[in-house]
Amino acid sequence: MHGQFFWYDLITTDTKAAAKFYGAVVGWQTQDSGTPGHDYTLFTVDGVGRLGLMSPPKDMPKMPPVWMGYIAVDDVDKAAAQIKTLGGALGREPVEVPNVIKFAPVSDPQGVGFLIAKGLVHDAMPKVAPGTPGMIGWHELFAADGTTALDFYEKMFGWTKSESFDMGAMGIYQLFKTGGELDAGGCMTKPQDMPAPPHWAYYINVPAIRDAATRVTDNGGKILMGPHQVPGELWIVQCMDPQGAAFNLLAPKE
Repeated sequence: MHGQFFWYDLITTDTKAAAKFYGAVVGWQTQDSGTPGHDYTLFTVDGVGRLGLMSPPKDMPKMPPVWMGYIAVDDVDKAAAQIKTLGGALGREPVEVPNVIKFAPVSDPQGVGFLIAKGLVHDAMPKVAPGTPGMIGWHELFAADGTTALDFYEKMFGWTKSESFDMGAMGIYQLFKTGGELDAGGCMTKPQDMPAPPHWAYYINVPAIRDAATRVTDNGGKILMGPHQVPGELWIVQCMDPQGAAFNLLAPKE
């Protein structure tokens, strides 16, 4: 599991409103994490917690609502040290939630944030088939320099590049694998007209894209781009939730 995305958090200013929005758009249910001293909600898929929902940590600088992904490591302390050696940065020293998880917020050499973590729960979550609605189905790195961004992740996590696509004026879109047989995502240089800084973007699986896009706007969200079809006969739409967190939807049909 080392080097693979395995968890995702929505850090937002209004957790109750966010729970209602994503429940309507994606179909997620929620449940309290049950962790003493931690106000943390689980988004569930088929009754299993697969993502998290929380308010911004009080001891962290003010941050806009954002989705953050967790990449699994075998040893959080060693991984944190290695990230600094490779030119990345550590947002704070590793934190351990006893019997749950040990993690640290970090960023790559181009300033893109994510978390490294090791789960401390011995019971593994049930596996699901690729494309399962409600799960994250794609990871997209909008980098300051897409031609070199994956070098860090290859050295740090053992990722490998696969097929690439020439998108003309938009540059090269490079697919990558994180240890599995299927591509896990793609990387490109962030378009100049994209207002957000370099970042990771996450795509949530839904059954059909236009119905899901309608649910976004009907529930107070915004469509930023799309829907449109992408290689692999898939459909995507890029969105913003009512609190201002960017997210994306992915579907096998229009």
